[in-house]
Parts: sequence; structure tokens; C-alpha cells
Amino acid sequence: PEVAPTDSSSSAESASPMPSAPDPAGFPGNPERERVPYAADWHQRPFSRVGIGADINPLGIGIKTAVVLNRYFDGRVNVNFFGLNTGRLEVEGFNVYGNVHLLSSAVSLDWYPFNSIWRLSPGLMFLNHNELTVTTDIVPGTNFSLDSKDFYAATANAVTGATPLTGTGVLGLNARRPAFTLSGGFGKFIPRSNRHWSFPSEFGVVFMGAPTVNVTPSGWVCQDVKQTQCSDITDQSNPVGAEFNNALQSALTRWRKDVGAVTVYPMFSYSVVYSFNIR
Repeated sequence: PEVAPTDSSSSAESASPMPSAPDPAGFPGNPERERVPYAADWHQRPFSRVGIGADINPLGIGIKTAVVLNRYFDGRVNVNFFGLNTGRLEVEGFNVYGNVHLLSSAVSLDWYPFNSIWRLSPGLMFLNHNELTVTTDIVPGTNFSLDSKDFYAATANAVTGATPLTGTGVLGLNARRPAFTLSGGFGKFIPRSNRHWSFPSEFGVVFMGAPTVNVTPSGWVCQDVKQTQCSDITDQSNPVGAEFNNALQSALTRWRKDVGAVTVYPMFSYSVVYSFNIR
């Protein structure tokens, strides 16, 4: 009997293993993952991730925290503070002591249109104690001009009761409380990915209202170098005291008008933020 020839190639093919199925999209080793849009890699649940950061800005040293609300929105709280005491500075016979006191806190809503990295952030500054204070004592006998009128700081005199002239001036940057804020920027405070670090920028303004200017003087002034025409500045019945107070009020009116044109305060920063999951 004849034996049919064996097809060795067919046997080899039947014995070879079947090819393995490709990895599903999104698993390691699959090139399709590389083509997934960066912003779509991760979708955090509301209040599932927070970020804590810091910066230096015109409002002082900034500490901020943000929380994910959804794909397009974050909520943010900002706290800013700074203090500086210049010590004594002598300026044309005036001993000047300056103090910068900045303290504020605000909330904002960060909106990323179309889930982009560009941001628009309306907000509200609910705490504002930003102010600049200057305290001065004038060297007795020093001549100074106030509203184009010349005066002399009195020398202490136990007979007349004269005391040296001092004063405190305060420039308040907090006329409107609370104050609306509006800013924009580049970069997300909380990345929509597994990254922890982000470096967002921000540019905007605080609608603080016109700064306030207040001056509180005390002591005696004179109208002549020999100090024969002197008065306590609180004595409005004395011509010297009355003239000094009229000049002071006129100067205050002019100063308030000058600073009244500035009703917004700048905000700009470049932050360093660390984000992590909380649930």
C-alpha cells in the first residue's frame, strides 16, 4: 500500500503558538498611551486632591492652598503677610521711623476654559490690613514748609509748656472691605495628572479703592526762628495753632486727591506648589 507523503510545513505551522493579544490602551508598553492627550491622563474626583504652595508678591509672602472641584475648576485660599521696620532715618532734620505692615487673605475660583492651562480667577479679598505707617519727630528749631507756609519745630520749654513736634502718618491700602480681585495666569495649581509639582504664574489686581491718608501730629510749632510766636497745635484759638491746622488740612486734601487716582493694587506672582491626593 502506498503511504501518502507527509506535509512537514503544515505540521510546523499547526504546531507554532498563536500570536499574543495586544495590550489594551492605557497599559504599560502600549504606544497608544503616548497619544492620549496630556490633560486627559487623569480625572480627579471633587475634593480628592489638594495643593499647597508659596510665592513672593506685592502683597508680601504668599501661602496658598487649592483643591480640585472638577475638571475645569479649582477653589483656592491665599494668605499674604509681610512686616518691615526701617528703624530711624534722618531726612532734612526729621527723624523718620517707617513701618510696612501687610496682612491679607482672599479666596478665588480658578477656571481653566476647555481644560486648558490658561486660567481666569475671580475672587474676594475678605481680610485686608495693608498699611504703611511713618512716625516722625522733628529736631527742635528745624524749619519746615506745610502747604507753602513756613513753620519751626518748637524747643522744649518748661516755662511755656512747649514740647517738641511729633507726628504719625498712615497710608491705608484697605479702603474697600471686602475687595473684589481679578487675575489670570498660566499653569494649573493642581496638575490633572500624577505629577506633584507645578509652577503657575498669576497677574491681576485688587480693587481696593482709593488709599486713605491720615496724619496725627502733636506738640508745638512756631512762626519765627527765635520762637517768640509759638502755640500748641491743638489750640485752635491761637493764631499760630489755627494757621498750622489750616495748612495741615489743606495739605491732606491735596495728598488724598493725589493718591485717589489709584484704586487698584497689583498682583503678580510665580508660585511653587506641591499637590497630593487626600482621598
